[in-house]
Amino acid sequence: MTPTVELPAAEGLLLRPFRDEDAPALIEIHRDETLRRFTRTPVTDPDEAARWLDLQYRGWADGVRYSFAVLEPRASGPAELVANVALKRGAPGGPVAEVGYWTAAAARGRGLAPRALEAVTGWAFAAFAADGLVRLDLLHQVDNAASCRVAEKTGYRLREVLPALPPEFPLDGHRHSRGARAAEVRPPTA
Repeated sequence: MTPTVELPAAEGLLLRPFRDEDAPALIEIHRDETLRRFTRTPVTDPDEAARWLDLQYRGWADGVRYSFAVLEPRASGPAELVANVALKRGAPGGPVAEVGYWTAAAARGRGLAPRALEAVTGWAFAAFAADGLVRLDLLHQVDNAASCRVAEKTGYRLREVLPALPPEFPLDGHRHSRGARAAEVRPPTA
């Protein structure tokens, strides 16, 4: 199902689907060692950027992954790509989906991730309510304290510690969850 509600809105940020023109910024953002440590798909050159963008386009077309470029306006010039927030659905329909995100190194610590995640959370519950979506899960490795803080700030409660699944997931993980009702009443905190 392709959602019919407006794109998410977050104070001071613009969220939209990724575009081909985002490739150079993606390559630059993925030079960050911390980001590479916690992401599974490298984006180090134009070919990898094109493949990554194609995955995002196919996800939208197939109704299984809605990946948003998070842009921050500048005083002069075009808005800057500062983050990504994605809603992942194993298959269209169903009561549970997953959210994930990353933030560019230069944009960390300014409350962008919680604002963008809050916007996509509310959007997801509105867009897929008729499809039966009632819970969103947020997964991260136990050593990713920043992701844990973002989850907590946006009302995703820690539900369980997941065992490691090497080689792709060499460390234990956290599963945080949030229900649809929380999305209706929970404002983001910076």
